[in-house]
Amino acid sequence: MSKKVTPYQDSGLGKKEQVTQMFDTISKDYDGLNRVISFGIDIKWRKRVVAIVKAKKPKILLDIATGTGDLAINLVKTGARRIVGLDISPGMLEVGKKKVLDKHLEQTIEMIEGDSENLPFEDNTFDAVTVAFGVRNFETLNKGLAEIHRVLKPTGTFVVLETSVPTKTPYKQGYYFYTKNILPRIGKLFSRDDSAYAYLSESASVFPHGEKFNNILRKIGFIDVVNKPQTLGVATIYVATK
Repeated sequence: MSKKVTPYQDSGLGKKEQVTQMFDTISKDYDGLNRVISFGIDIKWRKRVVAIVKAKKPKILLDIATGTGDLAINLVKTGARRIVGLDISPGMLEVGKKKVLDKHLEQTIEMIEGDSENLPFEDNTFDAVTVAFGVRNFETLNKGLAEIHRVLKPTGTFVVLETSVPTKTPYKQGYYFYTKNILPRIGKLFSRDDSAYAYLSESASVFPHGEKFNNILRKIGFIDVVNKPQTLGVATIYVATK
C-alpha cells in the first residue's frame, strides 16, 4: 500500500499486533455489523468465491483471515474433505469455532490461530487458498502473498475477495462519502471500537486494487491472474494460479 494505515496510530504497537487487538475487540459485533455496512451484499460475494473454488474440485482448502468463519463454512459446499480456517485473532476464532460446532462441521473445518505471514504448513499442501477481506490487513503484503504461494500445490488456485474503490462517476464520489462519513458513524453507534471501522474504511481506500494488485500477484509468481469487480466496483474478486 502507498500509505501505511493502522487501527491505533499512537499505540506504539506494530500493525500485526494492532490488527489482532482490533479484531479481538470487535469480534462479538463483527458479523451483524458487516451485514448492516454492506447491506448484506457481502453474502452474495462470498457465494461467488465458493462457486469459483468449487469448479476446481479441491480436496484440501485453506481460508486465511477466516475471522468468524463465514467463508470457511460456505466452502463446505465445494465438497472439500478438509478446510482449515486460520486467523490471528483469538476473539474472532472463538466466535467462529462456536458457529462450526453449532453447524456440526467440526469433522470438516478446523479453526486455528496463526499468522498469515508465517504459515504453519508444509510447502505444496493446499489445493486452494482463499482470503476474504483480509489481505489489506497483512503487515507486509508481499510476505503474506509469498507464503500463500508456498503452501499452494502446483496449479493450485488462490482466490481473494477484497474491498476496492469504484472508478466511475458518480459511484466513486458516493463510495468516498459513504466510507468517510457514514461507515465510521455506524461503527461508532453499534461497536465498542469506532476507530476500528475508521481503519477498515481507510485501509480499503489505499489498498492497491485492480490491475495494481494483479501485478503484485504476478510479481510473487502467480499466473493466470484475473480480477472481477463486484457491485459497481466496491469489491473485487481476484483469481490466480500457482
